[in-house]
Amino acid sequence: MLKNIPGCLSSDLFAAMMEMGHLDEIVLADSNFPGFSHAQRIIHCEGFSIPRLLNEMLTFLPLDDLSSSCAYVMKVSRKGVGTPPIWSEYEKIIEAKEQKAHCIDQLDRFDFYARAHKAYAVVLTDEKAIFANIILTKGIVKRIEP
Repeated sequence: MLKNIPGCLSSDLFAAMMEMGHLDEIVLADSNFPGFSHAQRIIHCEGFSIPRLLNEMLTFLPLDDLSSSCAYVMKVSRKGVGTPPIWSEYEKIIEAKEQKAHCIDQLDRFDFYARAHKAYAVVLTDEKAIFANIILTKGIVKRIEP
């Protein structure tokens, strides 16, 4: 047992974040995502919202800073939906935790699925917000010399 590890970060999720290397990706999937047909490794995190998971994960997981995109969402493919409000939550969390603004890019649905299929893991949630799926690209931990 460890202290101060948020309850939403299961041992499987924590292990996956530790095992991932630079540029490996992890998908936080909403309740509509076809995880079992688009994943090499499934991690269950039902009972927690994606914004909460994202916020807690970014305490430990560095995002890539070598490209302009550190995360990807699935482009809205339904007429009349507009920009999903959850995306602005993601932007705020990433900006607060990583000091990175506007690093979330949009992918067409099938490009998103293809990228998710290659991801290190897919985290299944019961998030009900539509178009809430997000792919995170792991960066490096910067060593600060004294």
